[in-house]
Amino acid sequence: MSEENKGSERVTFSRGYDVCIMAIDGTWRRNCQLNAISDNDAILTVEGSIQGLNLKEFFLLLSSTGLAYRRCELVRVNGAEMDIQFIKGKHKKKRSGSSSDDDALMHA
Repeated sequence: MSEENKGSERVTFSRGYDVCIMAIDGTWRRNCQLNAISDNDAILTVEGSIQGLNLKEFFLLLSSTGLAYRRCELVRVNGAEMDIQFIKGKHKKKRSGSSSDDDALMHA
């Protein structure tokens, strides 16, 4: 995994935890076993083929209803095992109408 992920503590499951991965647009879905997870990444064992799937960005579904999920991207594949990292949401600044800088420009 990348350098930034080394500091986070990883939880390893001895039997694995049943999860799914699913395309962002919902066109494909694969059953998986979650072997280990941290705040930044996870290790999965995929059931079935991932050949031809777009793994640039996808969802890791942690519940059968799909209500608990994380956006992910593929880091590495080794046979049926996949290393993935979670995509952090981009923080957008909220605009409160107009800032004091905007007011100064308008009245100059």
